Amino acid sequence: MSNIPETGKTSRVTIRLVALQILVFSLLATLGGRLWYLQIRNGQEYAAKARSNHVQQVIDPATRGSILDARGVPLADNQTRLVVSASRTDLLKMKDDGKAVLARLAKVLGMSAQEIRNKVRLCDAKTPQPCWNGSPYQPIPITDKATTQQALQIRERSEDFPGISAQPTAVRRYPALGKANTAQVLGYLSPVTDEEIKKAKDGPSPLLRSDQVGRSGLERQYDDYLRGKAAVTRYEVDNLGRVIGQANSDKGQAGSTLVTSIDARVQAIAEKQLDQAMKDARTQMDRNTGTNYKADSGAVVVMEAKTGRVVAMASNPTYDPNAWVGGISGKDYAKLTGKDSNYPLLNRAIQGQAAPGSIFKVVSTSAAVNAGYPFDGHYPCTSSYSIGGQVFRNFEGESQGDISLGRALEVSCDTVFYRIGHDEWKKDGGDKPVKSPNDWFYKTAHQFGLGKETGIDLPNEVTGRVPDRQWKNAFWKANKDSWCAHPKDANDYVSKLARENCLEGMKLHAYDSINYAIGQGDTLVTPIQMATIYGALSNGGTLYNPTVGKAVVSPDGKSVQTIKPTSHGHLPDTPGTLKQIDAALQGVTERGTAAWRFQGWPQDKIPMHAKTGTAEVYGKQTTSWFATYTKDYTIVMTISQGGTGSGASGPAVRNIYNALYGVNDKGEIDEKAALLPKPEGGLPKIESDGTIIAPPIKPPADPSPSPSGSPQQ
Repeated sequence: MSNIPETGKTSRVTIRLVALQILVFSLLATLGGRLWYLQIRNGQEYAAKARSNHVQQVIDPATRGSILDARGVPLADNQTRLVVSASRTDLLKMKDDGKAVLARLAKVLGMSAQEIRNKVRLCDAKTPQPCWNGSPYQPIPITDKATTQQALQIRERSEDFPGISAQPTAVRRYPALGKANTAQVLGYLSPVTDEEIKKAKDGPSPLLRSDQVGRSGLERQYDDYLRGKAAVTRYEVDNLGRVIGQANSDKGQAGSTLVTSIDARVQAIAEKQLDQAMKDARTQMDRNTGTNYKADSGAVVVMEAKTGRVVAMASNPTYDPNAWVGGISGKDYAKLTGKDSNYPLLNRAIQGQAAPGSIFKVVSTSAAVNAGYPFDGHYPCTSSYSIGGQVFRNFEGESQGDISLGRALEVSCDTVFYRIGHDEWKKDGGDKPVKSPNDWFYKTAHQFGLGKETGIDLPNEVTGRVPDRQWKNAFWKANKDSWCAHPKDANDYVSKLARENCLEGMKLHAYDSINYAIGQGDTLVTPIQMATIYGALSNGGTLYNPTVGKAVVSPDGKSVQTIKPTSHGHLPDTPGTLKQIDAALQGVTERGTAAWRFQGWPQDKIPMHAKTGTAEVYGKQTTSWFATYTKDYTIVMTISQGGTGSGASGPAVRNIYNALYGVNDKGEIDEKAALLPKPEGGLPKIESDGTIIAPPIKPPADPSPSPSGSPQQ
C-alpha cells in the first residue's frame, strides 16, 4: 500500500494534464501557423503551382533550317523518317522496368534486346556509348530507319508496346550530294541536356527537352539560327489525365537557312585530291627511315583571296555525319573516338597544328626587311651554317652562292635565313638579352596573325604557337619540375635534353632563333592561319577573318542577313615589299621549288604563286606543306608524315586549280569545264515562298593529272 498522500497524487496528475494541454495547444498553433503560411501568405503561389501540375505540354519540334552551299545545293537538310521512340518514364513504371516490352520491340525491329536497352540508359561518366545524354523525360529514339510494316505492327498492337511510339518525324540528313562530305565543317547534332536547358533558360534562345543542338562545326556555330522554335500546345487536365480545356500555347517557327560560301563541287574535288595525295604518299619511300611514308592525316583549305570566304575545307581522316542521326551506335562511336581512330572528328584545317617549315619563310623575309636587310641584297646561300660546333644544313646540302631574299624564297635556301635569324639574335643580346630586344622575327609573326585565332566562324579553333621569349619562360615554369626530375646519370637524348631545359629552358638560345627562322623548332601553325596569310599576300596585305557562313535566310525568305567579310589586320609590309615577295613567290612556280609541279600552267593568263615546305618533326616523318595563290584563290594543303611539300601535296593542289579554272593537260583553259573561274559573288535565287532552288549537281570529272618530275622542297 502506497504511503504517498492523496494530495500529492492529485498534484502530479494535474501537472501532467497541464503539460499535455500545452503540448496539444502548441501543436495546434504550429499547424495553424503553417496552414496560414500556405493558404494565406503564399496561397496564390501554391495555387498556381497546383494548377500547373494539371497542365500538360505537347511539343511539336521545329523543322531545323538547311545548310546550303553557295549555289543553293543542300549540304545539310531534313527528311521524313519513321522514328520509333521509347518513353523511359513509362518503362520504369513497369515491374521489370520495361525489359519485356523492349524484348518484344527488338524482335519487331530486328535488333538485339541488349542494343535497345543500351539506347535507353542514361549517360554518365561510367556509362559507355550508346546511351542517352538527353532529358530522361523526353522520348528516346530507338531507330529512325523503321519500315512502314514495323511501324504498323507497333501501333496496331499498342497494348503489347506500352511506352513505345512510332511516327513520321523530320530528321537531319547530310546528303553529300556530288560526293561532297564536308563532315568536319558541318558538324553534327545530339539531344539537349538538362544542364544546357538550365543555362539557356533566361537567355535569348531557351531550350526545350525535345531540342537537338549542334555539337560541332556550322551546326554548333549557327545553332540559334538553325534550330528554330518548337510549337508548344498546353492542355489543362484533371487528376485522371482527362483534358478539360486548353491553356496558352506558343506558336512554332522553322529554323532559318544558312547559305555558305562552300561550293559542293570544289569541296568534292578537294576531299578526293587530299585523300588521293595521302594514298600516293604511302607508296613513296622515306629515305630517312627506310620505310614508306605513313601520311596519317591531312587538311586542305580553298579560300577566296579577296574576301577570306572558304570555298572548300577538307580534313582527313573523315567520317559520315549521318552516323549521329537518330543516336550513334556503340560501334560507330568507337570508330570515331577510339585510340585507333586517329580522331576523325577533329577538323585539322583549324585544329591541326604543325611546324610550317619553309612556307613560313614569307614571315621571315618580311621580318628581315623590317629589320633593315635589303630585299635585293646579297646573302650567301651556303650548303650549311655552323655555330658552336653545331651544323645546320641546307636542304639536301645545296649551295647557291650569293643570292637575294627573293631568290632565297624561290629556291628555299635555309642558310640565308639561318644567318639572318642568328644575327638578329646576337643584336638582341644573345644569351644575355638587352632590356628591350627588337625580336623582329617574333614580332613580325604576331603581326602576320600567328599565335592567335583567325576568327573563323567555326568552333574550337586553336591558336598555334609563336615560341617567343614570353612563351619560352612560361613553358619553362610549367615544365621545370618534370625536367629537373630526370636522373642525372642517364645518357639518352631525352634525359640530356631534359637536364638542359631544367637549367636553361627559360632562355632563348641561338639554335632556337636559327630553327625558328625557317619555320622549325617549337613553332606551330594551322592550315587556316597559313591560308589567311597567303590570301593577304594575294590581295595586297589585308588579313581577313575566314568565313564559311555567307547569309542567314528566314524561313519565309523575306529576311536575308548577309555575313560580310571582316578584317583583323594588315601585313606589316610596305606596298613595295609586298610586290617583291609576290614576284618571288611567282618565281617559285616558274623556276623554283614548285616549278616542276606547274609545268604547262597558263602563267601568262592566270599567274600562279607558291611556296613549298617540308617540316621536320622529332620522332616522326616530315610534314608536307604547299601554300599557293592566284588573284582569286589561295589553296593550302598539309599532310602529316607525308614527305616533301611539292612531292606529296603539290599534285593535289595543282589538280584543284585545274578543276577551278578548267585547265587541261595541255595547259589550255576550257571555260566550259571550269567549276569556278571566279568566286561566287551573289546568293542563290530565293523564291517568293522562301524556298531556294538548287541547281542539279553531279560528281565533277577528275581534273587532269599534273606533270611529273623530280621532287623538291
